[in-house]
Amino acid sequence: MPADGRYDRLRESRQVTAVSPTQAFALSAADAGQSAGDRSRLALRHTHRPPRGPRRPRPGRLRRAAPALLAYAAVRALGLAVLALWGLGTGKDAHHLLSGRWDAVWYARIAEDGYGYTLALGGGKVHSDLAFFPLLPWLERLLSSVLPLSAADAGLLVSAVSSLCAAAGIFAVGDRLHGRRAGVALVVLWAALPVGVVQSMAYSESLFTALAAWTLYAVLCGRWAAAGALAALAGLTRPVGAAVVAAVWVSAVVTLVRRRPGRAERGRVLAGVALAPLGWLAYVVWVGVRTGSPSGYLDVQGGWGNGFDGGLAFGAFVGRLLAGPAFPAGLALLVGVALVVWLYVTGVRRGQPLPLLVYSGTVLLLALTAKGYFGSKPRLMLPAFPLLLPLATALARLRASRAVPVAGAAALAAACYGAFWLNGSGPP
Repeated sequence: MPADGRYDRLRESRQVTAVSPTQAFALSAADAGQSAGDRSRLALRHTHRPPRGPRRPRPGRLRRAAPALLAYAAVRALGLAVLALWGLGTGKDAHHLLSGRWDAVWYARIAEDGYGYTLALGGGKVHSDLAFFPLLPWLERLLSSVLPLSAADAGLLVSAVSSLCAAAGIFAVGDRLHGRRAGVALVVLWAALPVGVVQSMAYSESLFTALAAWTLYAVLCGRWAAAGALAALAGLTRPVGAAVVAAVWVSAVVTLVRRRPGRAERGRVLAGVALAPLGWLAYVVWVGVRTGSPSGYLDVQGGWGNGFDGGLAFGAFVGRLLAGPAFPAGLALLVGVALVVWLYVTGVRRGQPLPLLVYSGTVLLLALTAKGYFGSKPRLMLPAFPLLLPLATALARLRASRAVPVAGAAALAAACYGAFWLNGSGPP
């Protein structure tokens, strides 16, 4: 039998899954009757292949993500439509609810006037705009200077674009881990969260989630420099940017210890490690210099009534609800906390990749152990999209005839709850 034929037959019959150059040469030499020239040609065929260049992006990447992006846009459009209709009954303008209240006002003021505004309240509380990280107001200021938009409307534009970028990043993570259907399901579930309306507000959650999702995707792909740069931007967006930094750092340490990469790859890993905390550290240090205290940022948060007490204040809050007439609300809150903890534990048991576990675990830890306005806790957990992976894989296994009604019902329920929530008296 010719040497090439024997090599091909072995590959096709899967007696070997890969043939090294040495094995290929041995196969050719083992066949009696083959000339030295034949053996040399076969050896050269397998030992002198040109080196592979960088992996090119797959063609049609946007087309692959299109169903997820269209589904995301549909869910958010439904939410905005319900909010507008709800406003007809309450007399509240949907545009104002999305861009002219609560944190959106603080971001717009920073974009227009810079930092330095404080609001003194009773009980010794002093609300300072230094509590808000700068990337969103920077973008608002940039867009409002080049487009005929107010800072608040620029914030809505940033959130709209960022939410689509976040959906694309979330899809990329889900698609890489569990396939296209799971990626689409993950995006739909994130859009249909009960607090999903925040994704359409002039808030920083959409921008942060986009940067976090693409950071995690870059880590999964081993693109460490990109991961570090994106993590640095996430650290300029929200205090919870520390969770993104933690994901990069822990993943890098495990890679260096377990894989012992070569010099070139080790350099890329270390570059990502060095870049990741720069944004978060830069702002926290700047606030410390401005306030004249190393703990300046913590002091600013303390003025808002925020801080970390290991969850004691949150537990006391739930206890008061359960002991009073608001028992159903307290019970619902307990069920919600139990659900997110169960989702995290399920991700651990199913072997979710380490970067995702570190990121979502840190987001949960920061949200559940902080004191402050407890109505904001669901919003603070909004960026922890990896928690939804167990539900996304379950939804992806359903037939379309069942998955579409389930997703549609979730989207409608989220739209109604979001409209009710924004029309309430308290900030989200």
